[in-house]
Amino acid sequence: MLELQLFWTFFKIGLFTIGGGHAMIPLIMEEIVAKGWLSQEVLLDFIAISESTPGPFAVNIATYTGQEVAGIGGAVMCTLGVVLPSLIIIILIAKFFSRYMNRPVVQEVFDNVSGSVTGLLFSVAVTVGILVLFGMDGVFDTASFKPDYIAIGLFIGLLLLSFVKIKKKKLPPIAIILLSAAGGVLLYGFIPV
Repeated sequence: MLELQLFWTFFKIGLFTIGGGHAMIPLIMEEIVAKGWLSQEVLLDFIAISESTPGPFAVNIATYTGQEVAGIGGAVMCTLGVVLPSLIIIILIAKFFSRYMNRPVVQEVFDNVSGSVTGLLFSVAVTVGILVLFGMDGVFDTASFKPDYIAIGLFIGLLLLSFVKIKKKKLPPIAIILLSAAGGVLLYGFIPV
């Protein structure tokens, strides 16, 4: 049954991902696209929608994917699948963590996990950046290279703007997000791509 396959896929993703929803993106891309449930383009759209809607990213992307693949039943199973591992782990940690948290081996695990999460998030940024800015299906796929010069210019401009200090204060992140949204709407609303 498709709903059970969706549940098991998102259960594995939830179980083996440390660092939150964004760290799940490489696993989600690999699993969902490889199984042919969604195309890479649709998945990127779902990632963008999941970022924009309220609620946890992992739950949003799981729900949208499940709905698209198998309707309401798929949405429920994907959501349960991605949430259940965290719920189980948190219950176990709450029960046993206070007893073992000061042990050096536990501290080493936390130190090493943070580096891994940073690497996963960097991988996501590079992969999504290549897909969105350069229109490539992969880093080495130069056959599908079609750069989006508007997106590249907007990205570079707003990246530089994020480093500018205005009256000795950095521009707040919410201002950069709003400027990015306005720039995208203005440029893509008036310039055919």
